[in-house]
Amino acid sequence: MAVATHGGEQWFRTCDVTGFKVDTRAERIAKVNAVMAVVSFLIAVIAALLLVLTRWQIVHLLPVDWYYRVLTLHGLDALVFWIIFFELAALVFGSTAFLNTRMSSPFVGWAGTALAILGFLLVNYTILTGNADVLMTSYAPLKAHPLFYLGMILFAVGALLIVSTFFANLMIWRRENPGQSLPLFVYGLMAAAIIAVITIVSGAIIYIPTFLWSLGIIKDIDPAVYKLVWWGLGHPSQQINVSAHVAVWYLLAFLTVGGQSINEKVSRFAFILYIVAINVASAHHLLVDPAVSPVWKVWNTSYVMYLAVFASMIHAFAVPSAIEVAQRKRGYTKGLFEWLKRAPWGNPAFSGLMLSMIIFGFIGGITGVVNGMEQTNIIAHNTLSVPGHFKGAVVGGTALAFMSVTYYLIPLLFRKKIAFYGLAKYVPWIFGTGVAILAVSMYILGAFGIPRRHWDITFSGGPFTFTYNPVTDFFWALFGIGGILAVVGALLWILQVVVSVFFGQPFRGPQDLQIPIAEPVQMDGEHKGFAAPGTFVLVLLFIVAFVIFVALNYGWLSAMWEVR
Repeated sequence: MAVATHGGEQWFRTCDVTGFKVDTRAERIAKVNAVMAVVSFLIAVIAALLLVLTRWQIVHLLPVDWYYRVLTLHGLDALVFWIIFFELAALVFGSTAFLNTRMSSPFVGWAGTALAILGFLLVNYTILTGNADVLMTSYAPLKAHPLFYLGMILFAVGALLIVSTFFANLMIWRRENPGQSLPLFVYGLMAAAIIAVITIVSGAIIYIPTFLWSLGIIKDIDPAVYKLVWWGLGHPSQQINVSAHVAVWYLLAFLTVGGQSINEKVSRFAFILYIVAINVASAHHLLVDPAVSPVWKVWNTSYVMYLAVFASMIHAFAVPSAIEVAQRKRGYTKGLFEWLKRAPWGNPAFSGLMLSMIIFGFIGGITGVVNGMEQTNIIAHNTLSVPGHFKGAVVGGTALAFMSVTYYLIPLLFRKKIAFYGLAKYVPWIFGTGVAILAVSMYILGAFGIPRRHWDITFSGGPFTFTYNPVTDFFWALFGIGGILAVVGALLWILQVVVSVFFGQPFRGPQDLQIPIAEPVQMDGEHKGFAAPGTFVLVLLFIVAFVIFVALNYGWLSAMWEVR
């Protein structure tokens, strides 16, 4: 590693692996946010294990008060803090080191980081002390301690400050590199940052008056207004993830096999569609609410939503086709799938990338469309199918993608060797398999009517009871097995990260690189026939699976609602 000390370059080092000029001030900010992401993830994983062992009726571990407390903790740490802290680290690092430019304002970056950490601490403190048993959604008239809302506001403001430095960094890069296009990875991060601004502003609009309400300054909060505006934060915060983890997919395809999108203009257009249309998916949380009109529901859950689905379909072809083209240029041209068979499956970043795409597409994506359509939504609404979809999309898709790219960040960002590297190639498979089993079992249990959040689905001690189809016992067993397997995979990854970052051996240069970085493949644009025939067949299989699942749901809907 070389550190420049002349002129105005005293803050930079040159990465001896990538050749990037790294602003060490931005690097430190990215490191702190990445560490906070792992801390949040650890809390979320521990909470997830407790929830699995409680929802699984034969264990039913937690008492009712602690169940809802831990459910609140898990929702916020898994869906907000872990994901957004990681994305903030990616925004800072991606807009400086990846672009060979400087940090626009380290002071603003540190101020945003400090506020985000303070908000994280306040929210977790109020939850664990029993002062915020309101679940992640915190619907009014449920009221938490004022510190809970203050913590959410501080976290949002801190995140917004860091996002603002991202855009400022891009302006510096643009001034220094007129006429150049952003790398596709950074372009995807820019789309995520734009969605983040919309999301965070929505959160501020609702959390500030709710904070004043909790202090007694405002007399009342209308529950319908609260729910409508809150979902401008709740669901779009996951759409930040989609854009960010798709950007990570493109980065991993490049790092693992040297793959590049066969048409970057189309890939960029898909990111634009995300900005325009993806947030309307929030509407499916409001389809049974009388506060919004049928026209609004139909428009958001059909015509506009399909634009976001179209964008995901573009990425679903672009990323694996980039991998296939790169592999074929290396000589793996036999049949449709030699490129896939001879791919670097021993590289945990590559196996994690492939599993992330498969789980996100076949589980999270397909179920997300079914849940998001007004007609079929009613089958899954407020059942265990909804968090089953989350597990496929956010955990199997986003979390696994972020976990996979970390194997590159440990040596390149933290300058440490990966601890227990022999274990790394198994971690994505353990975690991914567990998440897939968990997500599918939850979705099926929801189809049998298992409620989404209820502590005791048997209603024991109540004025009435309900007996579910005996086949649900089998899927509850799968639920437990999948959940425990996913937790084991997550804990192994956390162990590797913590030991590597805080106790690992220093990374001294390319000779210490354990995880390979592929040579880029030149895209000459000359192809005979299909450039990626194997990917084309795989996408056709996905479309067939999608059509079958949608048709089944319409069939189930017709069986539930008899029309005379």
